[in-house]
Amino acid sequence: MVRNSELQIYVVAAVGLWVVISTPNCFGFTDPRDILAINSLYAALGFPPLMGWLLAGGDPCYEGWQGVQCVNYNITGIVLNDANLGGELGENLGAFASIIQMDLSNNHIGGSIPYNLPLTLKTLFLFGNQITGSIPESLSTLSQLTDLSLNKNHLSGVIPDSFQQLMALTNLDLSANNLSGTLPPSMANLSSISILHLQNNHLTGVLNVLEDLPLIDLDIENNLFSGPIPPKLLSVPNFRSSGNPFNTTIIRSPSALSPSSTFDTQPPDSSPGIQAFGPSSSDLPHISGQQKSTLSKKVVWLAISGFLILVLLTLGVCFRVSRCRKEKSAIKVGDHMKNSMLNSSSSNPTQHKENGPTLNDNGSNNSLRSSKLKEEKTVTISTNRPPQLLDAEKVDVKPVSVPTTIGGNRSRNVNLPRYFSIASLQQYTNSFSQTNFIGRGMLGTVYKAQLPNNKLLAVKKLENAASRSWSDEAFMNLVSNVSKLRHENIVGLEGYCCEHGQQLLVYEYCKNGTLHEALHVDDSIHEKLSWNARIHLALQAAKALEYLHEVCQPLVVHKNFKSANILLDEELNIRVSDCGLSPLIPLMFNSQLQGSGYGAPELESGSYTYQSDVYSFGVVMLELLTGRKAHDRSRPRGEQFLVRWAVPRLHDIEALSRMVDPSLDAAYSSKSLSRFADIISLCVQAEPEFRPPMSEIVRNLLHMIKLNH
Repeated sequence: MVRNSELQIYVVAAVGLWVVISTPNCFGFTDPRDILAINSLYAALGFPPLMGWLLAGGDPCYEGWQGVQCVNYNITGIVLNDANLGGELGENLGAFASIIQMDLSNNHIGGSIPYNLPLTLKTLFLFGNQITGSIPESLSTLSQLTDLSLNKNHLSGVIPDSFQQLMALTNLDLSANNLSGTLPPSMANLSSISILHLQNNHLTGVLNVLEDLPLIDLDIENNLFSGPIPPKLLSVPNFRSSGNPFNTTIIRSPSALSPSSTFDTQPPDSSPGIQAFGPSSSDLPHISGQQKSTLSKKVVWLAISGFLILVLLTLGVCFRVSRCRKEKSAIKVGDHMKNSMLNSSSSNPTQHKENGPTLNDNGSNNSLRSSKLKEEKTVTISTNRPPQLLDAEKVDVKPVSVPTTIGGNRSRNVNLPRYFSIASLQQYTNSFSQTNFIGRGMLGTVYKAQLPNNKLLAVKKLENAASRSWSDEAFMNLVSNVSKLRHENIVGLEGYCCEHGQQLLVYEYCKNGTLHEALHVDDSIHEKLSWNARIHLALQAAKALEYLHEVCQPLVVHKNFKSANILLDEELNIRVSDCGLSPLIPLMFNSQLQGSGYGAPELESGSYTYQSDVYSFGVVMLELLTGRKAHDRSRPRGEQFLVRWAVPRLHDIEALSRMVDPSLDAAYSSKSLSRFADIISLCVQAEPEFRPPMSEIVRNLLHMIKLNH
């Protein structure tokens, strides 16, 4: 007998195949594979009343089906939470070609989780349904998965040992099910996990597999876990473990001891693994020799422990006294130096002016342009350099003290930005929830945070392999240098966090997303980008790079300059992000950057210079000019890489006019267009030594704006 759900799938497949064969052009915009997959899902769900959804055919992306998200012609997301859905998930989810998000939470979906899941999934939310069966072992194939929530269902069986490849998983929630058995060994591979919820199941065994994970939120309440809790888990900021039969050492023949002297169980408030001692052996009659020996050993160890604690307390007192003396001495020295400086300043009031650099009207350092620019800007940055701050050897960079916790009070260098604890960032981001998710880049994941005063910030969790290998001291040096980058067109660093193995950067929040989204995704902002507005955006981005290349100390190469790293504030002004983070960029990134369309030709030889940033800037200018992406696989082969396609057309006025973004509706002068193309042509030249410095580009764009007025 064939079940109804299977019959529905066969019917949909047959109808879909007939549609494909008979009318090959009926799909229009959406990828045909996605159409067949979503038709199958619609049948499995029992044909719910969803706007636009069809049993066969249709065009989900073009027609805007309810809950369907698309990029170009691919379905990238299905968000139908709280939609009163029933039925099942079916067995054809794996047919989706590019889906990265699926949220079907808080519905009435039954059946089991299909074995065939889309390999492209990054977030899968199925919580709050009626799903039964076990968690499929095919979970191991979802190597891009970052968030998985299967809580509040009726799942049973053991958790499969399928986490070997889930290096990107940051949030895993399996709570409120009927899961049993021990935790699988492969959970130890979850190197990015920060939130793990396993409460309200029937899980057994010990927790050793979790002890080295970078957790900030761990809930294992109401299970059957035993054994002592690993000490490392006790440092997890938000750890909940009640309702488990955790045990400590069991003493034989407890009946021989009086009720007040038994110590085979642990008091509720005591730390796991630390036993509570009763009266000494001299107060206990009728104790066997073996028990007396055991108690004698415990008394000896207790005495040793007490002596060590006394020594540590004594050292702590000495340390604090010494520290207070040093601080008082430092204050006296500081006061003396301050008085000396005041006296020196009063004797020579113009001294600070003579020693400081002079800036032109654009905020650039004239002396750097004239004397240092040619020497410092052409220095090749070797990809073999160890993780360190870019060009730090050129200036006297003093090491920054790493925050330490003494008596619960955190001390830090006064030159660093605000310090945020993991607990506070968890509160401000709603436990780094998907609703606060902004995006994922090469260095990590970004979440929106809302402070108690309603101020919005952006929190970047550094998660790539390069950052994980950094020491706290190296990270603090990075924070110190990034915090010094202050420019109106650069995203400001508001704070940082370095705690429990986590390294996070807290930035200003930019309301209107990225320039990439404005040009290629968000139509409402795209309409506001007139020709003059685009010239101003190019000028602001150029000023940001000019500041990094020629003004700030030490000079900084960006190394990841692209439209996705250029943010737009509330007034649509440019704010360049990821400035000063090039030491975190992995060595293999050069090839990735070239594949994205922003990489200069010299990256093939393994070098990256300031002129490489100039090349990437020219690609961004091409995006502003054409409205096209730097690399677009959906276009014909000869047009996929924007630079290769556009450069031969930049000096042909007719071809140039045809390649301009159609949304501009020819609202520009041919002279202005030609000047813009000339700047692009200089920036994207194959030889880096022929590309102009950013200060020259700033002057040319300023000249364009003056001519337009």
